[in-house]
Amino acid sequence: MKVSCLLCFLSATFWFYLMPTTGNKTFQFGPCTISVNVNEIRASFTAIKATIVSTVPCAVDVERPHLREIGSILFKSADRCCIIHHLLRFYIDKVFKHCETEDSHVNRKISSIANSFLSIKKKFRQCHEKNVCDCKEEAIEKYKQILTNYGQLNVTSAAMKSLGELDILLDWMEKIH
Repeated sequence: MKVSCLLCFLSATFWFYLMPTTGNKTFQFGPCTISVNVNEIRASFTAIKATIVSTVPCAVDVERPHLREIGSILFKSADRCCIIHHLLRFYIDKVFKHCETEDSHVNRKISSIANSFLSIKKKFRQCHEKNVCDCKEEAIEKYKQILTNYGQLNVTSAAMKSLGELDILLDWMEKIH
């Protein structure tokens, strides 16, 4: 009987290791360690990017990129916590609220991404309550530049442009992983 239980346990363990991973990656943003399912967010984004780019020409406007402004900041350890905190709030408060299309499939994907960001923000808030993120002047200035660029377009176009640049943020997050 013990051998049978042991074989069953070993078999279950073996199959567990063969199962695909959930896609969760652990990120270190200053004092905060957060697990994020980047694959799920990226899959939802990839499914809608072509639609976003085709419906909102400014979504790929390289003259006024919103997120490229922070490229150097995300790689500086001390500022990661601050800038990610601001970007989560930016996407939740400004971007996702104004990203609605006539395509229900696209709207569901946007909602899925927004829910993922809310989940990340919740985890981040729990850490942030214990470990306050220090915001250096450079990080604050870069974030203000993102807001300035965002404010130069009408609300819907700015939101769709920011959504169209989401892959930039995901790439940066994975680079610092």
